[in-house]
Amino acid sequence: MARKYFGTDGIRGRANGVITPDLALRVGMAAGVVFNRGDHRHRVVIGKDTRLSGYMIETALVSGFTSVGMDVLQLGPMPTPAVAMLTRSMRADLGVMISASHNPYDDNGIKLFGPDGYKLSDEVELEIENLIDSDLSKKLAKSPDLGRAKRIDGVHDRYIEFAKRTLSRNLDFEGLRVVIDCANGAAYRVAPAALWELGADVIAIGDQPDGFNINKDGGSTAPHALATKVKEMRADIGIALDGDADRVIIVDEKGHVVDGDQLMAVIAQSWKEEGRLSKPGIVATVMSNLGLERFLKDIGLDLVRTPVGDRYVSEAMREQGYNLGGEQSGHIIMSDHTTTGDGLLAAFQMLAFLKKLGRPASEACHRFEPLPQILKNMRMRPGSTPDKAQMTKIVADAEKRLGAGGRILVRPSGTEPVIRVMAEGDDRALVETVVDDVIGALSASAA
Repeated sequence: MARKYFGTDGIRGRANGVITPDLALRVGMAAGVVFNRGDHRHRVVIGKDTRLSGYMIETALVSGFTSVGMDVLQLGPMPTPAVAMLTRSMRADLGVMISASHNPYDDNGIKLFGPDGYKLSDEVELEIENLIDSDLSKKLAKSPDLGRAKRIDGVHDRYIEFAKRTLSRNLDFEGLRVVIDCANGAAYRVAPAALWELGADVIAIGDQPDGFNINKDGGSTAPHALATKVKEMRADIGIALDGDADRVIIVDEKGHVVDGDQLMAVIAQSWKEEGRLSKPGIVATVMSNLGLERFLKDIGLDLVRTPVGDRYVSEAMREQGYNLGGEQSGHIIMSDHTTTGDGLLAAFQMLAFLKKLGRPASEACHRFEPLPQILKNMRMRPGSTPDKAQMTKIVADAEKRLGAGGRILVRPSGTEPVIRVMAEGDDRALVETVVDDVIGALSASAA
């Protein structure tokens, strides 16, 4: 069944376009009805990033939840992984994060977590969707059963202590000069504070949110400012979070960007040496570079691939018993510690590896040479789709041309009217030619 509201990471869209107060109210009511089961007093925790529209959406959600009898604990600006952690810690029935992650300020979104801190299953999201479009007036609580709402103090300290406890007690970051780019987002307070408490010499940028500047010219999707600052301050390493801090990108002391594939390689190798991997391998998506797969194979580890989306990585980790996974974009999931991607915790693992190795970040953080990888989008006209049989043949022909040393992926976008074509292999010129030829053939088949 097609989903009307939920995408691969909650509900997302333009504030006061897709994400209106009315929709937020109905989401709160519908989710409240689904999770308001049993005879205990039900509660939901709500966090948000720093977007201007967060105030509007939060207020509407609070109205929705309290109207169906759920108590609301408002956390204020907090990272997405902190909301997931606090949902479990506070024994809440539901967790909500108001964020559009790495998108510009004028977008926003609603992410939902179950009482276990994991993102909701497709089945539960469909149940909520069906209620959103129903007559919710029949679900309103009686006057004595209305919910209460209050803001919770001290949540920043709780998350900082939680993050620090993921490291060995005798480990600190003394002697490391670290630039942290908070993307003017949800981690603007907790990330610099946590690094400072662990002894690092911290230079913070992107830590002055004004409601409009989240992810603007900074953060994990635009690490150029961070690279410049790292070289200017002669720092040992740079850390770039995104707007809700569930992903991270690293910059080494030379200003070179280190993506999520390299981060997974570093953590996988470190954990293998320390005997911390629950199984000999990790989970990543179909977008992760073939170079990562080859590196892992060389050190005796498997790579399990999933569809794009950290929720699919998390599901595969749970089903197959892996405790490390992630995405090339910087979502790193370490299930021994958290239920979702956590940029700060992943950065901690990188800094710990740096301390253990005693080498510059440019050596420590570059575990393999990535293969040339080309990704291009083919925009589709409304109502037009390539013929499936022809698409299968086009992809098969491309695979033959790339040979055993390459691979190709063709998939429709979940957020835009485009088909994404990605190929990689040892020969960059061949990869580029194959991608262009595939796009040309698909365009002709959709005409």
